[in-house]
Amino acid sequence: MSLAGILVLYLAFRAKQVICDFFLQPSWMALVKGQPEQGGMRALVMHAGIHAVFTLGLVLFFAPSLWWLGVVDFLVHALIDKTKAMINHKTGWTYKDNAYWWAFGLDQEAHNITHLVYVVVIVLHSGVPLH
Repeated sequence: MSLAGILVLYLAFRAKQVICDFFLQPSWMALVKGQPEQGGMRALVMHAGIHAVFTLGLVLFFAPSLWWLGVVDFLVHALIDKTKAMINHKTGWTYKDNAYWWAFGLDQEAHNITHLVYVVVIVLHSGVPLH
């Protein structure tokens, strides 16, 4: 895989994050996902499922034998979002609190790092020598 290919792969994962977390996530889902009531678990599963489907699509295009990264993404994305939701729920942080935005930023960065790990796995799988 060329350097340009690696960049395209990374940007595809970043686009996936924006599309799935912002364009395809309705406000009701964002507000309740991961909470213990109000259908929070259903919303979390739906949201993580959307991410998993998009990750599966990217992986099938770039490295089909790594299809299982779709399952990993479902679990990791759900864990990250559930953790943020639990913290916000327990502390009562809302969009009016600075700490809420810190948690939001850390959540997004955790997803970014996850995608970087996927890129590294795909690149290593492609046999690109790292030196």
